[in-house]
Amino acid sequence: MILAHTQLLPARHDPAWWGRVFWLLAGAVLLWPMLVLAEFKPWLLLSPESLRPTLRFLADFFPPRVDGPFLMMLVQETWRTVAMATAGLVLALFIAIPLCLISVRVLSVSALSGRMAWTSSVIRLVARAVLVLLRSVPELIWALVFVRVVGLGATAGVLAIALTYGGMLGKVYADILESGQEHSTVSLLRNGAGRLQAFFYAMLPQNAAELTSYTVYRWECAIRSGAVLGFVGAGGLGQQMDSSMKMFNGSEVSTMLLVFVALVALTDRLSAWLRKALG
Repeated sequence: MILAHTQLLPARHDPAWWGRVFWLLAGAVLLWPMLVLAEFKPWLLLSPESLRPTLRFLADFFPPRVDGPFLMMLVQETWRTVAMATAGLVLALFIAIPLCLISVRVLSVSALSGRMAWTSSVIRLVARAVLVLLRSVPELIWALVFVRVVGLGATAGVLAIALTYGGMLGKVYADILESGQEHSTVSLLRNGAGRLQAFFYAMLPQNAAELTSYTVYRWECAIRSGAVLGFVGAGGLGQQMDSSMKMFNGSEVSTMLLVFVALVALTDRLSAWLRKALG
């Protein structure tokens, strides 16, 4: 009885404790030279030379500017930023969806017999390579290129977002579709359905919620990117923020930051509503 009671007692120590400690120390050993190479020195933020200008800069943020003419200008530039992000994302979808459908192995008819035909394999690799190329170049670099080509304004921002986000969306869409259940898709293809029919009737319904959630998230990221692209002359709210920061007008900057917080909150609620509607 005493032996049985002893066996029922819980272990005094976590059996995986030593393993967790080992990997924690190993991670610290690997991370330390990276921090040294990056010259990461957070204690410099607490030095008097850094604290004084930081506090003075933050003090200029209050109170935010809320007069009528400035708010009207802010509404116009905010709408321009949202329009730039939305137009860029729509163009990105026209790039991402075809490349995604080409690069998804499950939709390959030749792969049903086992090994994919070499022509289909080459086309799939080319589509994947294009997606890698598009997302490898940051939208800021694309914006700098297009500002020189088409001039200052929102057109450069739209094209920059379209190319970079086209590569991102296409890659993630393909990963989402390939990670889903393949049975219904393969069944439709084996019974004579086309690639688009298999996509719309099998793959899309089971992955619609995840695809929509990621698309809305990327739209939120595109709005933030639109603000950053404004600093290189792509127009929108970012260009106004750049002007205000150069003039050391912290009250205008704080109002613009509040607008960005509101935009992100609205897109988050929109994403939650869409997931619920599609769930």
